[in-house]
Amino acid sequence: MTDLIAKTAIDRRLAEIVTPVIEGLGFELVRLRLQGGKTATLQIMADRPEGGIVVDDCAAISTAVSAALDVEDPIEDKYTLEVSSPGIDRPLTRLKDFDAWEGYEAKIETTEPIDGRKRFKGILRGTEGDEALIEIEDQGEEVVIGLNFDLLADAKLVLTDDLITEMLRQKKVAEGIDETDFDEIDESPEEET
Repeated sequence: MTDLIAKTAIDRRLAEIVTPVIEGLGFELVRLRLQGGKTATLQIMADRPEGGIVVDDCAAISTAVSAALDVEDPIEDKYTLEVSSPGIDRPLTRLKDFDAWEGYEAKIETTEPIDGRKRFKGILRGTEGDEALIEIEDQGEEVVIGLNFDLLADAKLVLTDDLITEMLRQKKVAEGIDETDFDEIDESPEEET
């Protein structure tokens, strides 16, 4: 499990408990964070392997995860459980995410400087071995560089029109909406009577 999914030791322990539960329901854990505060919040992001999680899915995950956490009881204090979708500008937490979202714009931050920089913004170009490939502008040229997955501190998609269109498509698929059911819109000018 990478630090992008679960950063701290307690996050990793919680992920070990909830991952089998989430996967047993047919979903994948995208990210887990236990946030401090007056009342701690356990934030879980999950998705379908093909994308397109809906509110009822989050409710089912929440119920199942709550039961598992009640049995294991890894969090001593009171906490609030939040289960959500990764959202449109989703975090990229698994190497396969960089392949799945190839062609979309992303921001990536590394734990150590690479060629003098830690922040990269560009178009995802998939993976090669254990590297996430991203096309960036470097001195006026478009170049594809590989960033070792183990050196990534944060990575997420950038909100663009293309990304919104793809997420809407996935939502329709998840809800079982077949776009071929809709009639074509007649855009021919109407005749005046």
